[in-house]
Amino acid sequence: MADKLYIFDTTLRDGEQVPGCQLNTIEKIEVARALEALGVDVIEAGFPVSSPGDFNSVREISKAVSEPVICALTRAVKNDIEVAADALSSAKRKRIHTGIGVSPQHIYDKLKSDPDSIVERAVEAVRYARRFVDDVEFYAEDAGRADNEYLARVVEAVIAAGATVVNIPDTTGYCMPWEYGAKIKYLVDNVSNIDRAVIATHCHNDLGMATANTISGVMNGARQVEVTINGIGERAGNTALEEVVMAFRCHKGINIDTSIDSTLITSTSRMVSNLMNMPVQANKAIVGRNAFAHSSGIHQDGVLKNRENYEIIDPKDVGLDESSIVLTARSGRAALSHRLELLGRKRDGEALDAVYEEFLRLADKKKEVRDEDLLVLLGESASEGKVKAEYIQILSGTLVPTATVTLRIGDNSYTNTHTGNGPVDAAISAIKEMLAEKITIREFLIQAMTKGCDDVGRVHMQVACGERVAHGFAAHTDIVRASVEAYIDGVNSILKQID
Repeated sequence: MADKLYIFDTTLRDGEQVPGCQLNTIEKIEVARALEALGVDVIEAGFPVSSPGDFNSVREISKAVSEPVICALTRAVKNDIEVAADALSSAKRKRIHTGIGVSPQHIYDKLKSDPDSIVERAVEAVRYARRFVDDVEFYAEDAGRADNEYLARVVEAVIAAGATVVNIPDTTGYCMPWEYGAKIKYLVDNVSNIDRAVIATHCHNDLGMATANTISGVMNGARQVEVTINGIGERAGNTALEEVVMAFRCHKGINIDTSIDSTLITSTSRMVSNLMNMPVQANKAIVGRNAFAHSSGIHQDGVLKNRENYEIIDPKDVGLDESSIVLTARSGRAALSHRLELLGRKRDGEALDAVYEEFLRLADKKKEVRDEDLLVLLGESASEGKVKAEYIQILSGTLVPTATVTLRIGDNSYTNTHTGNGPVDAAISAIKEMLAEKITIREFLIQAMTKGCDDVGRVHMQVACGERVAHGFAAHTDIVRASVEAYIDGVNSILKQID
């Protein structure tokens, strides 16, 4: 039986410290419920003493979810601990997370203190927290740069005082994987009462080592990992939940696993990205748009023959329908033949060779060759989409954003007016009400193509209708128009699939 690895998710605390990514209480509850469904063991819901909003969020999350432990962060300060205990009063399972800096930089420069005094403050904080809850986690801030012998002394003292979890943060992302692993092993070997507590990792990504350090910590004895969805967090971010979970799932011989339902990883990633207005980079491991996309001819041929030739994870295991074969100038005959067959226009032998030569000429001019382009290469006219925007008017500014849109659907014109959270939301909401099919947006990405006051924005959308998925693209100096056109482009692709 695999060893249990506890997942401590701090998306709503450390993750939310990203500038511009703050969530309101309703949004935090939505994320917390998604994390509960995902199967995380602990949700760090906030830092209650920091603001009335954070206090209220911790209190409401405590009421909204019941399976995970709800954790609240504090400093080694009595008032912080009292406020955290109050915020957690409704939680079915509760934990106070208290701690203090233990590196020379923190002891002398930040806290203006000395090592003996820090040990005393740490012990006092843990003992005080135990008055309110049975589950107390202690964080040794900046443990990554702390002396191991002194760190072991602090850890032993707080466990004796009642800490059930000891968190060893690489706060500044300083450690190399072998250094961090050795630090955890030193604690396992040198703290006499270490068997009375769970060792936790909390690694930052300043040098791009967060996931590697976390896994090194686990391999040396840690059994709780502190992570965030998409690896979001202060500065360069935290360890990504999805990377740690899937790393251990792929390497079954390690015999360590989590309780995470990995099929919900992609949907949870997209929810957090959308709510925090923080796009996931395309090449992000596990959840990036290109994580299962193949454009190289050699790779495409290998994947079409057997997915495992170039994929160590089945896309379905993380909630995706399938891999993506993207047609570009690097694509080979196998990928082109596969796409033509999906379009019901199979070509073999010399006929395929002829189309492939034309395909390469077009691919040299375009970043991506789409289905409509292939139809033109085959001598078929790419018929205009069923849906076309004839008129768009936006009222915004100090008013509630309102959009009036006229669509031509087949031979008929329809007009609708709708409000929204912004001009794009208002316009697309107006369009959705005029469509017979329910077509939702799964992914929405805006990229600047030029620089200056007349920037051209390129919009990419992934839309879905039931099991059908399509991509829409558009570019314009008016980003609202580009967004509307990208959505309609995706809608037309979906409608072609239905036909």
